[in-house]
Amino acid sequence: MHPAKILIVDDEKAIVQMIEMVLRKEGFEHIHTAGTAAEGMRLLGEYGADVILLDVMLPDRTGFELGPQIRARSDAHLIYLTARTTDLDRLTGFAVGGDDYVTKPFNPLEIAARIKARLRRGNAEPAPAAAPADARQRYDFGGFVLDERAGELRVGDDPVPCPAQAYQLLLFLCRNPNIVFSKSQLYESVWGFDGVSDDNTVMVHIRKIRERIEADPGAPRHLLTVRGLGYKLVRSPSSP
Repeated sequence: MHPAKILIVDDEKAIVQMIEMVLRKEGFEHIHTAGTAAEGMRLLGEYGADVILLDVMLPDRTGFELGPQIRARSDAHLIYLTARTTDLDRLTGFAVGGDDYVTKPFNPLEIAARIKARLRRGNAEPAPAAAPADARQRYDFGGFVLDERAGELRVGDDPVPCPAQAYQLLLFLCRNPNIVFSKSQLYESVWGFDGVSDDNTVMVHIRKIRERIEADPGAPRHLLTVRGLGYKLVRSPSSP
């Protein structure tokens, strides 16, 4: 049996029962469920959690409102479950502390796979930016510089805030310039999911990066789309 603690917060009982049944078959035994935000926070405080599956539309509060409150109390992997599919909703989910975003309807086996992948990575696993100091580099792409030692993105002379997951994706691309990666390759390399691809998650984070490093995100010069293949990061002609 898997020792990880799972908290499911969703007011749709059929969905909760389906997820719980599949997770138990997959070896998870420490599962708690709640139908409201208040009950979810009570269970989190009482039992803790390694993974939280959180519905966006709850009777008493939205999952987006609950995200920062969870983040203030827990480092659990936070996976949003929702029928809201717009890019704005996804960006909101990541901005308020979500680690993943799964739209309904979904296959509960996919949920189990995502949970297992996140747990394999572990909360304490070093991210690419946490490489040994002597291995960290400064990547100058002309229009922007990613300083791995400082953990900082600079555009021109100005530091630019960059969400953690977008930073990790940009760092991966900086380490592998001029190479085309498919969405599934990027998802597996940065998010660590084997055989579970989420094209929308990658696209949302590509957009986040372009909004920060490109003078015109609609006509990118650095982070290019290679039609039918994926994305690649290139230096400007004048960069070193």
